[in-house]
Parts: sequence; structure tokens; C-alpha cells
Amino acid sequence: METSSPTPYLAPVEDGNELPSFRSQPSNVEAEQALLGAILVNNDCAATVSGFLTAEHFFEPIHRRIYETAQNLIDRGHIANPTTLKAYFDGDDNLAEIGGVEYLRRLAAGAITIINAEDYGRAVYDLSLRRQLIQIGEEMVHTAYSSTVDEIAVLQIEATEQRLYNLAEKGKYEGGFQSIKDSLTLAVASAEAALKRDSHLSGVTTGFADLNAILGGMHKSDLIILAGRPSMGKTALATNIAFNAAEAHREEHDGGGALSSSEGAVVAFFSLEMSAEQLASRVLAEATGIPSENLRRGRFSTDDFTRIVDASKTIESLGFFIDDTPAISIAALRARARRLKRQHNLGLIVVDYLQLLRPAQSRRSENRVLEISEITQGLKALAKEIEVPVLALSQLSRAVEQRDDKRPQLSDLRESGAIEQDADVVLFIYREEYYWLRNHPRPLRKDIEEERDFQLRVQEWNDAHDEVQGIAEVIVGKHRNGPTGTVQLLFEGRITKFANLAKSDRLPDEPF
Repeated sequence: METSSPTPYLAPVEDGNELPSFRSQPSNVEAEQALLGAILVNNDCAATVSGFLTAEHFFEPIHRRIYETAQNLIDRGHIANPTTLKAYFDGDDNLAEIGGVEYLRRLAAGAITIINAEDYGRAVYDLSLRRQLIQIGEEMVHTAYSSTVDEIAVLQIEATEQRLYNLAEKGKYEGGFQSIKDSLTLAVASAEAALKRDSHLSGVTTGFADLNAILGGMHKSDLIILAGRPSMGKTALATNIAFNAAEAHREEHDGGGALSSSEGAVVAFFSLEMSAEQLASRVLAEATGIPSENLRRGRFSTDDFTRIVDASKTIESLGFFIDDTPAISIAALRARARRLKRQHNLGLIVVDYLQLLRPAQSRRSENRVLEISEITQGLKALAKEIEVPVLALSQLSRAVEQRDDKRPQLSDLRESGAIEQDADVVLFIYREEYYWLRNHPRPLRKDIEEERDFQLRVQEWNDAHDEVQGIAEVIVGKHRNGPTGTVQLLFEGRITKFANLAKSDRLPDEPF
């Protein structure tokens, strides 16, 4: 939406004795008149431009009022012509300056053809975008000159990039309806890609067979929420998924010669809680099998160091990018993700974690639920804009701890209304072993009977612990396009690594 007109541009001149030339804003009053005249002659012309053109796109203020009034009449099922519009403009001083109500009749009488109405509308629309582009540029220059010490230049760049991207998105004519034929073409192409892949996935792989089976991979435009209580392994699982996707990524040429990704993806990991170095240590620990604690303290052998060097060479060649900016805003995150999409064909975004993101500065609110709602809507919009899956981690409320069965459910999500509504997939991570370790029987040692009872309880505890040791559950609590259920994974806490759980149907046949 356009605001007040910016200062006209004064072109520099070489001869100092001449007055500077005046450069007016881009506009085409004749095209505006031709379009309005066509609409007043044949109201059907309004339908050809109403999908992208609004009153604010007109340069002349009176033309804005005429277009808006005519559209309102047409929307109510009335006829818009000079006669019906007369009642709305009688006594209008602005219209009186250019001929009064007679100007409406001249517009209709001057309509040369109604065939080109859409072309006139596109010309008006394009010139409006140019005026807005000039305004953004002038405001950028003014802000750069008048900024204070506290206003960081990088934030200004990101804000300007956001405005330019929004303007570019508004400038697309492709919005609105598309035929089922075009949609089916995309659906068939996606199914064909899944058929050709060894994993038969249409989305980005998670690296876990059972999770891939229930999700079909992580799909374009999906917002996937991974939630869990502290110490359940949310970050570890998200890191594993990101690494698996980056490792599986291959670029190949499709039938048309364009580059397309295999079942993996280039990954952008926004780590708001851990530093990039800590995250890299986890990835290195997963790849080498050496605990990250040992890596930090130098507790490894020479052979281990050789493995570390070899693994680091492999990892550094992956399309894995980390941004550890603390408390990054949703606007800055979107701007950086779009930039990476342009530069490296980004295929997966991971955010660790949701509640640490900041809403846009202009929309800060005392209501945390509204802020989370804006953040989740922004992540979902980003997923659709650049057509990549977004995996965002989320905390759970303490209500889980009050139940006997501590498996999470949708109502346990903090600010659950907004998150649950915007998410396409909600995953919960749950490790029963964590709770068993906290409930180890305590020795009594008062008399023999109590000692025997204690030993019996310890044995029962050990038996039960053996059944849950190293087992993690990924609960698919919501799946907009598929089934829900529970997937079991193996968790190696020593190196914070999740892996496929060996099952009888995956074991090799026993020898005769």
C-alpha cells in the first residue's frame, strides 16, 4: 500500500547556470483513464483486473476513488456507469477541478476498446510497483544517513531486504487459481521422483527408515514441529536428521536439464541455544563415534585423531550451514533463509528452538501466545514461499511431569493453540529410560527382611530398565497428510546419536 509521495528526484546537470531538471514519479494517466473508461462501458472488464489491481495502485487520487467506487457497486451486483456514479461524486471538489461529473462521461466516451483492459491494468500495476520501489530506496538512504549508534546497519539491510521481497511477492501475477491439470502435473512429478529413488520417498529423508515410512520424508512447504521435555534429545534428533539429509544430498539433472536434489537437501540450521562450535562437535561426535565431551577435553588417541580429521573433511564438503545468532527475529530468519535458497538451493530449515525466536520488532506484544502465533505463521509462510520443509523444535509444558504416563500429547505444547494449528506434522520425542533412571530404588538397610525386599525391587527395576535402555520413541501426534503412530529408535547417549532400531525383519538370515 502506497503512502505519501516521496520527494521528486532532481537530476544533476553539468552546467551550473541551469536549473536542475525535474524527474516525476513513474505513472501513466492515459492508461488509468483508458482502464476506467473500459470498466464504465463494460463492467465485465473489472473482473479481469480485480485479482491483482486495487485502488491504491492508481497514481491519480481521483482515479483511485472512481475505481474503488465502481468496484464496490459491481461487487454488490449493481451497474457502474457515469449515471450511477454521479450520486457519489456530486459536490466532490477534487472531481470538480477536472470537469466535475462530466469527467466520468468523458472517461466512458473515450474508451477506445475494452479488449485491452487487462493490459491497461497491468501497466498501472507495474508503475505502482516502481513508485513503491523508489519509496523504499529513498527511505533506505534517509535511514542510513540519519541512523543512530544503536541502529545496526545489518538490521537495516535485513529490513530493507524484507520489504523488497514482500514487494517482489506482491508483484507476481501468478497468484490466484490454477487449474487442476497444473496441480496434477506437479503431483505426478512428485510421485515419479519417489518411484525413481531407492528409498521411494517424495520428501527429504530423515535418515530413519521407520520415520520415513510413516511420514514419507519431510515434504516441501510443511512446518514440522519436534517437541519434548528437557533432556529427551530434541536437539540431538534434529541434528541427526539435518546431518542425514545433508549427507544424502546429491544434485542431478532432470529431463529438462535443470538441477534438482536427490532425497537429501542443503540444510540451514538456526541454532538459537547452542553455538555453532558446539553443534559442529555433536555432528563430529556422531560421525566418529567419539563422545563430544572427549573431543572438548582432548581425551582421544592418535588413531582417533586421524578419524576426526578424515570425518571433518567429509563433513565440510556437505551442504550444511549453521546460524547461531541468539534471539534472531523471524523477519531476519526469513531473509537469511531466502538468501541461502537463492545461493545454494536450500532444501531444509531447522530451528532450535521455536520459543527463542523473536517476533518482528513492530509487533512486539505483552501476550506471548500472540507472539508465538506470529512466529509459527511466519515459519509456515516461509516454508510455502521457498518450498522447503521447516523443522522447528519446541518445548513442552510441565504438565507432562504430573501424569503417570509421561508420553507427550498435543495439549502439552506450550502456547499449543497456535503451534498445533499451524503445524503440518507434530512429533514428540520420549525416552522412558530417562524417568527410570530418576526412580532407582534407594537402599533401606534396616533389617534382613527390608534388605531382601530392597534387593527384589532392584532386580525388578533392572529387568524393567533393560527393556527401555537405549530406546527412544518418536510419537507422530499430528500428520496432516498421513497416519499417526509411534516409531522406536535406538539412542546412544554417549555420542547423542539416534539410529534405526534393529528388528527381527531387518536382521540377516541365520546360517544353516
